[in-house]
Amino acid sequence: MPEKLEGNLATRKGSFQYSYLILTTYNVLLCFAPAHSITLTSTFTLNFKVMSIHINAKPGDIAKQVLMAGDPLRAKYIAENFLEKAVLVSQTRNAFFYTGLYNGKQVSVGTSGMGCPSIGIYSFELYTEFNVESIIRIGTCGAYTTDLKLFDLLNVELAASESTYAKFAWGNLDEAITHQGAIFDTINERASQLNIPVKQVAIHSSDIFYRNTSDIPAIAVKYNCVAVEMEAFALFANAKYLNKKAATILTVSDVIPTHEKITADQRERALLPMIQLGLETITQ
Repeated sequence: MPEKLEGNLATRKGSFQYSYLILTTYNVLLCFAPAHSITLTSTFTLNFKVMSIHINAKPGDIAKQVLMAGDPLRAKYIAENFLEKAVLVSQTRNAFFYTGLYNGKQVSVGTSGMGCPSIGIYSFELYTEFNVESIIRIGTCGAYTTDLKLFDLLNVELAASESTYAKFAWGNLDEAITHQGAIFDTINERASQLNIPVKQVAIHSSDIFYRNTSDIPAIAVKYNCVAVEMEAFALFANAKYLNKKAATILTVSDVIPTHEKITADQRERALLPMIQLGLETITQ
């Protein structure tokens, strides 16, 4: 067994590099002299770069611009119906990532899973291990107010949350974080050009899907959040820390006060404007 292990960990944004100096002493039993043993001492340095452990793509497989859906099957649907020459580049844990062409420009479509911890992992690895520049999250949300209607499209200006993700990951004590970079403005511009109505709003990123009260959470009231989802806050936190670009486009899938919901049959059609707007924006 090793008698001494000395190591140092050097990290930087974008990649992680581990270096260990290992001094090892082994007692080796010689097969041709079973009654004797010798001592072998070896010194060596082990250097290796740690690649993404949740996205099993090779360097260069992921485009610089990424559209992220929460549902892996939605990512698959987008790749198969909107991208040309789409290639599945990762399916670890059934989190699908595809890369292809949209309007002749390279783009990747992938999945974030549900909640701040999940999108926190995937977006961080995309930004740091695959040098992704921009991520647009597309997803659904529940409206806190009847001022929003089913199928309304929202461009998220600010995400407020009780989540401790930003605090413990990056020392960011903000309970509300804005979109990062110029994508937000590009979404508004492309929506106008495509005649797709879109509302600019503040939303609540909640860690809780089921709760024992129907009251709107205090933080949503504080920041005038008109709808709730579960991922934008962590995406914005990562992008802010890493100086990357991030935006979120949401489709209202249910109105909480009235209990209205998009049906399963309506869902595919309802999400098409959001998908189109996301792709048109991310490939600009």
